[in-house]
Amino acid sequence: MNKKELIREQLESSLLRLHPLLSVSAPSKGWIRAIRSALGMSTRQLASRLAITQQALSRIEQAEPSGAVTVKTLRRIADSLDCVFVCGFVPRSTLEDTVRRQALRVAAKRLGQASHSMALEAQALGQEENQKILNNMVDEIVKAPPSNLWNEA
Repeated sequence: MNKKELIREQLESSLLRLHPLLSVSAPSKGWIRAIRSALGMSTRQLASRLAITQQALSRIEQAEPSGAVTVKTLRRIADSLDCVFVCGFVPRSTLEDTVRRQALRVAAKRLGQASHSMALEAQALGQEENQKILNNMVDEIVKAPPSNLWNEA
């Protein structure tokens, strides 16, 4: 196993614990308002804890659902609500699958170019042979990803 595969595998095991978060959706009016309300805290009380005006807090609460609040502000507010602000990425599928899909795109493009040249020379391969070559190319790309793997769409 090469270094990149090992790093991907180690990260993958950490990210698997976050997978249940994919089914969690943010409250429509935002986390700040939802948690503040659930705690029975008024905007005036939270604003006072943050040493900002009630109007400033209202603007922040209105901006949160659209993502227009800085991470720094969210961390500060979370702390005031006795919460931990969590920000991260949860892959929709495994990192391995994401790399394999991109490797398949790259391999298919390369094989298509080679197949075109071979067809022009009357040396075209059959569908089964092409699939076998494609699978081998994908395996090789995944095993040792080229630096330009993500350059090709």
